Amino acid sequence: MTKTPTSRLDKLLANMGYASRREIQMLAKNGHILLDGAPVAKADTRIALTPDLETRLVVDEEPLDPLPGFALMVNKPLGVTCSHKEAGPLIYDLLPPRWRRRDPAISTVGRLDKGTSGLLLMTDDGALLHRIISPKHHVAKRYRARLARPLTGSEVDLFAAGTLMLEGEEKPLAPAQLEVVGPQEALLTVHEGRYHQVRRMFAATGNHVETLHRESVGGLGLPVDLEPGAFRRLGEADLAAIFAAG
Repeated sequence: MTKTPTSRLDKLLANMGYASRREIQMLAKNGHILLDGAPVAKADTRIALTPDLETRLVVDEEPLDPLPGFALMVNKPLGVTCSHKEAGPLIYDLLPPRWRRRDPAISTVGRLDKGTSGLLLMTDDGALLHRIISPKHHVAKRYRARLARPLTGSEVDLFAAGTLMLEGEEKPLAPAQLEVVGPQEALLTVHEGRYHQVRRMFAATGNHVETLHRESVGGLGLPVDLEPGAFRRLGEADLAAIFAAG
């Protein structure tokens, strides 16, 4: 039987970005932390980190944030950067402010550039992050691209061949699947995460990507009801779907 992990309350909440340990001690002393409806007066109390703790522990009249080891899907809007420090709107600005102080930190699972919208995954689980981005797991990413010029008809075979070399690189791309949607629109599924890969693939054919939107990662698609800038926590079924199509 696996032993349930425990943590001091002040350490847990401090690592989740709520406040410093000293401030959490004052919250507890003043009755602002409740467990199963009863005040937890001592911040050094050890509590079991069970999944239901998020519904049982209340801090300042709000349910506990997700415990460490969670993942999100975000509908990344155009103009938002997947960075902590660059100028302009950042992906982390879409999350609750205290989530930026969490330890372990929340990171993006790969990146979407500033001009790309759509499904972006985020997690504080390093093992999950590396499993998704690892080439050996073959997690596919599907993009909808609108192009400046009509497709020539040769792109499907070129991308599928596994011989396309991007400028400045020494290793050909893995085979990718292109589905033509219209004269200047296509769905492209890739199994790698090279820098600006989709844009560079079409540039290699003499075309230019005008808009780019990621629709899915593995078997997990972007829900139609998730508005740009909104995020949603992933459940076990969502996580399984990521790898189901691998």
